Amino acid sequence: MALRHLRIFPHTLPLTLTPKPKLNNSNRFSFFTSSLSLSSTTLMATAHKVLVPIADGTEPMEAVIIIDVLRRSGADVTVASSSANLAVQALHGVKIIADASVSDVAATAFDLVALPGGLQGDENLRDCKVLEGFVKKHVEDGRLYAAVCAAPAVVLGPWGLLNGKKATCYPALMEKLAAYVAATSESRVQVDGTVVTSRAPGTTMEFAIALIEQLIGKEKAYEVAGPLVMRSNHDDEHTFKEFNSVQWTSDNPPKILVPIANGSEEMEAVIIIDILRRAKAKVVVASVEDKLEIVASRKVKLEADMLLDEATKLSYDLIVLPGGLGGAQTFANSETLVSLLKKQRESNKYYGAICASPALVLEPHGLLKGKKATAFPVMCDKLSDQSEVENRVVVDGNLITSRGPGTSIEFALAIVEKLFGRKLALELANAVVFARP
Repeated sequence: MALRHLRIFPHTLPLTLTPKPKLNNSNRFSFFTSSLSLSSTTLMATAHKVLVPIADGTEPMEAVIIIDVLRRSGADVTVASSSANLAVQALHGVKIIADASVSDVAATAFDLVALPGGLQGDENLRDCKVLEGFVKKHVEDGRLYAAVCAAPAVVLGPWGLLNGKKATCYPALMEKLAAYVAATSESRVQVDGTVVTSRAPGTTMEFAIALIEQLIGKEKAYEVAGPLVMRSNHDDEHTFKEFNSVQWTSDNPPKILVPIANGSEEMEAVIIIDILRRAKAKVVVASVEDKLEIVASRKVKLEADMLLDEATKLSYDLIVLPGGLGGAQTFANSETLVSLLKKQRESNKYYGAICASPALVLEPHGLLKGKKATAFPVMCDKLSDQSEVENRVVVDGNLITSRGPGTSIEFALAIVEKLFGRKLALELANAVVFARP
């Protein structure tokens, strides 16, 4: 048995709630460094309408995490394309279908506008005059606005919306940001009045939870954060537990299949795809439905590269299943996918799953027999071997499993380490502002 480590950046999210904590002076938490926290009292009675603009070149991990997490809070989130084309080609080949165009919603009042990063995408958002006018009016009206990664420096700064503010952004753009703000911050999430900023893909889940706290309140933030299985302390070392250690070998680049279906957990799917493509793996996203477009668990619309029947014509070094209750049930009922997974195991090739999929797909079909594994906490009782379920990522020979949305980055980085080596895994962890050596 081997225990591997990645050290995590510090943050301030003590988030492991079950049951819901009582909020009092002895049990306070903060998701951010706040210069002047926005009171959410006047927002409590609203419909909590949120706009998330996206564009070609948007960072998909950030966009999807923001949308997914905010929809878990009950917010009415509209995903709007900055162009007339609703199909957006995000970074790393991820295809997202927006709900509307920015022009379609320009006359709508929103409680929050949240901008994802991605340098090219942010340049496209910055140059969208309709969006610029809308956001400036939104800010003049005293409403909450937010940006992550490149967006504070590339969009909000040039629009003059960070004047006199303290803000943060992607580390490599901090010098650019400094020209637009009163002070820069290295906090993972920074709040100053009605503006919230954050650093990168690896801080976006904290950013989204902080937005819920600002928009709705701490109690709702706790309620949403608990089931995400977020890290309780980023000072802790990230560990994945390994049994029956084998050296993973693969083609160069490795070929990886990521099936998706209606009801798949979009955060998990996109994080896995994003990070593995950053590692230069050849990732095929295959729809298990009868069309390429799927509607994920929080209603994010994603477009696959091909249908599963076409994908089965290829061979893969690794097949990895995202979770999501509806998606996992579809996977389990797909004779084609189950047959592919069984052949993968029989040929000693690699396979993995996260969240609901270990319990609902792998276990019922005998794909965990003799293996240590983990799954989403409330589904761990479905596993025949529950001895290692508390671990966030478990590797047993040619199998890798993990717990939920909040462990997805760790899961993907563990796959990178097994396929490409520890050095690249650490480089990617640093690049997304998730971990450091």
